[in-house]
Amino acid sequence: MEQKFEKLDENDRRILRLLQQDATISLEVLAGELSLSTNACWRRVKRMQQAGIIAKRVVLVRPEKVGLGMIVFVAVRTNDHSEAWLRRFADATRTLPEVVEFYRLAGDTDYMLKLLVRDVADYDRVYKKLIDAVPIADVSASFAMETLKYETAVPV
Repeated sequence: MEQKFEKLDENDRRILRLLQQDATISLEVLAGELSLSTNACWRRVKRMQQAGIIAKRVVLVRPEKVGLGMIVFVAVRTNDHSEAWLRRFADATRTLPEVVEFYRLAGDTDYMLKLLVRDVADYDRVYKKLIDAVPIADVSASFAMETLKYETAVPV
């Protein structure tokens, strides 16, 4: 699948950096930071939204403040590499809100999931749902001891 790369100038990049720091910033303040008119700034933001560069604006919640203090990385290997298997597995992960990231990998591990859970018992509950969904050759979980860096901003 070929992805279209959008040309961005320095003002576009600055807009993206500022919005990634605070998506609630007003257009007036944003335009002032860039020494642009509000209309010019609005057109740039609108163009980047329409191009899919700005996917959405969200609120970031601290998981530990809502009782989800454990991060688990789950490595999955399968013996079935069919589209049907992947579709069933992907559908199962979409029903689990604890799965916050899901990747298909090259190498020894076929899939990597990032989960946010309350504790080990909560992880075990999610684990059982995963292994009930599709046949899995191997599951390995790693529990994060400490978050040393967490960044949501894309370096533009």
